[in-house]
Amino acid sequence: MSRVTVVIVDDEPLARQILRELVSHDERFEIVAECEGGRAALVAIRDLNPDVLLLDIQMPEVDGFDVLAELQDSPPITIMVTAFNDHALRAFDFHALDYVLKPIDETRLKQALDRAIVRIHEGLRSHVAEGMQQFIGALRAETPQHTRIVLKCINSILFLEPSELRWIEAAGNYLKVEVEGSVFLVRESLSGLLERLDPNVFLRIHRSFVVNRASVLEVKVLQGGSDYAAVLRDGRELPVGRSFRRAVLARLSLDLR
Repeated sequence: MSRVTVVIVDDEPLARQILRELVSHDERFEIVAECEGGRAALVAIRDLNPDVLLLDIQMPEVDGFDVLAELQDSPPITIMVTAFNDHALRAFDFHALDYVLKPIDETRLKQALDRAIVRIHEGLRSHVAEGMQQFIGALRAETPQHTRIVLKCINSILFLEPSELRWIEAAGNYLKVEVEGSVFLVRESLSGLLERLDPNVFLRIHRSFVVNRASVLEVKVLQGGSDYAAVLRDGRELPVGRSFRRAVLARLSLDLR
């Protein structure tokens, strides 16, 4: 494979210098242009058609999001590099591959560049209309029970075996998912994720909660006798909705009394 071409865009000379030095240390990449603003970046990108774009967000006149909006038909693989952490959601709405905060950590930047190489190897560089959805879709197999679950988080992508996913909670426009003691915020609807999960493994116990059946230790009656809770093996208790109770008990092979 020939070297991956890179365009660096940042209005701060020091930031460009740091990125140049870090990228130049990696022989897989070739820097073909450095731009101090969005207008110059648009010209360079259209002329050079780079593989990867290291793009600052806050720049005068034409910022990073303006650049991506102009390139919506065919953007390079984009890694946002910024001093501000409050643009992450919008960056992923523009299908940015990664989001690296300043001051730039060499290891963190290398992780982002490694992901760009993977994207290129997988042949998933495409126009914005496909973008991240094509990347995720290509990593999903036809049979969910034999496939990793791919989940897009705010600043990362999770690749999970189904058995690693313990419980899911709907949280507004997002989901909380628990994986071996860690909770991640995922950008997907509960109904959309359920379509990708094996119904023989995952059980909806409440309008806001889904559990991995293997994680359930018991279902207990709460004080007063009208409410139930699913007790997980780590001790966490999740509510069992009244409209879901009969199905939950039947699926868990419990007697309804």
